[in-house]
Amino acid sequence: MKSGFGQICPVAVACEVFARPWTPIILRELLAGSRHFNEIHRGVPLMSRALLVDRLRSLEAHGVVARIPAPSGRGRSYELTDSGREFKAVIEGLGEWGQRWTVRVEPRNLNAGFLMWNLRRRIALERLPERRIVVRFEFVGVPAGSSGPRTFWLLLDRTQAELCIKDPGFDVDLCVHADLATLAGVWLGDVTVDQAVKSSKLKLVGSSELVRAFPEWLMLSIFAKVPRPPSAAARKAVKPQAS
Repeated sequence: MKSGFGQICPVAVACEVFARPWTPIILRELLAGSRHFNEIHRGVPLMSRALLVDRLRSLEAHGVVARIPAPSGRGRSYELTDSGREFKAVIEGLGEWGQRWTVRVEPRNLNAGFLMWNLRRRIALERLPERRIVVRFEFVGVPAGSSGPRTFWLLLDRTQAELCIKDPGFDVDLCVHADLATLAGVWLGDVTVDQAVKSSKLKLVGSSELVRAFPEWLMLSIFAKVPRPPSAAARKAVKPQAS
């Protein structure tokens, strides 16, 4: 059986590389800075590791990614080639369309781990205090049947944001109690932190200084500022049921 579209059209041939299931999401992770296999997999938690191996090998065979020795000297990392980096405009275009026209915050799409994995990428490190800050996130409103942790810790300083799913053993400076759908809406720019706090679906517990500073640290999704037409913004997803 023939694979592909059997056309010389550049769109068709490009789709044979790009449009396989999961491949655009893998490229999104690579463009966002993931380099090691486990890092990439954390950004695609519903994808089997075997399928991720297959897709990465396919991208490598097409010259989109290259495996190189990791800087630590242990293992290998994945780097986008020149042709792979050209997908940036395609991925950004898809994200802008999805932000503008779709209902993103639906129960079937809510995953606390995925939200936190992305949120830790978008912390304005230069705005943090000079000392280390530990932020604990506690989620409610998680869809029934969802697996995975519901409590996370961010260890923040001016050099990095580290995500933990187990208590790191440090004193907590700020606690974020959040309805999962609400914080996802904040992340996507649908509501502000102030609006979420006023709705009582987001609560920040800590010193007044850190509570005030928290919205300034959180830079939100790169698509948060994409304008949504009233027809798209008015559509609402079904409210998730807490488990």
